[in-house]
Amino acid sequence: MASHARKNAARQQQELSGLNRRAALQDIRNTLPPAPQARNAARLPSSQVDSAVVPAELIALVQDFSRWGRRHLDEAVRAAHRNVDQPGEWHRLVLYGLTDALAYNFLVVGAIAGYLQEQGIDADLLCRHLQSPNPDRYVTQKALDLLAGLMGRPATEGQPEPTWHFVGQQIAQHAVEPSAE
Repeated sequence: MASHARKNAARQQQELSGLNRRAALQDIRNTLPPAPQARNAARLPSSQVDSAVVPAELIALVQDFSRWGRRHLDEAVRAAHRNVDQPGEWHRLVLYGLTDALAYNFLVVGAIAGYLQEQGIDADLLCRHLQSPNPDRYVTQKALDLLAGLMGRPATEGQPEPTWHFVGQQIAQHAVEPSAE
């Protein structure tokens, strides 16, 4: 019964606003500002482009970051249920969990978008896949550091290794089974 009431309320709101949930979500996506210091990833030379197969490192990245993001979302749900009688704790803990999950999502999307830019994917196609008017909306230096670590590229010389480069290396090590020689 509650499900029908919820659906009827959603339908009524859709009739009032003229937007369904999907269109309203797209409206939110369109108004998100680009990441601070958003950038395009440098395109790789054609000899290094391989669009025939998705690298195991990217699959491992999605698995790893989805697991971490899910942990933070689950913690937000637990905090929401545990702290209903403590509003200060409730909003603090729920927002911590949600923003941590959001950070993982932004980083994984940025790394994959950077990879696709390196592979030379058409910017309009990338915009459609990202559901964004900007192909570089999520691509930050941290996302590119993560991608470089994933793909086994060296960190910037003369500087300490960025944290996300190290994380990318760790994910890649566990993603790829060593070849038997």
